[in-house]
Amino acid sequence: MEITGKAPIGRPRGFDADDALERAMLVFWRQGYEGASLADLTAAMGITRKSMYAAFGNKEELFRKALERYTEGPASYADRALEQPSAREVATAFLAGSVRTTTRPGGPAGCLGVQGSLAAGEAGRVAQDTLIAWRDEGRARLRDRFRRAADEGDLPPDADPELLARYVMTVSTGIAVQAAGGATRSELQQVADAALRNWPPV
Repeated sequence: MEITGKAPIGRPRGFDADDALERAMLVFWRQGYEGASLADLTAAMGITRKSMYAAFGNKEELFRKALERYTEGPASYADRALEQPSAREVATAFLAGSVRTTTRPGGPAGCLGVQGSLAAGEAGRVAQDTLIAWRDEGRARLRDRFRRAADEGDLPPDADPELLARYVMTVSTGIAVQAAGGATRSELQQVADAALRNWPPV
């Protein structure tokens, strides 16, 4: 992480930067980039605006750091899914992780990476572009993993790794939107299970 929580020698920061970043991540997750005002962020982080700028930079930079934290924390299921031994198990773990993360008890519903800038206007363009790149990277990593599966004979010869990656990402995005709308974990796991019934047989 870029923020370590350690203040420069002789200038104690007076707050836990790691905890503050966690709180900022939750605000962006609940409210999106544009919906999260600086007042909302600093109140949740328990710091002044001046301290926020000094520790994290401007709102755009704070959002990028919050997204990094989300990737390494709640969304780390994606990395674990890619390590599964077969393409089908990768897809299964990825969608199951999406269901769990978007329906965490006591946490924000949905996905920061999907909802963070859905309603963003021009003021949120940087955040929107950041999230498009974030989702594209996720799809590319799935595609590369499915290409390897095809090379290893774990997918049929006519399987399209790019299409399969886009399919998994589309279902995952839909799960996030449905979760934000109140769908339950059980209901969304049924959706994931139904989607996997269309997985190409080896």
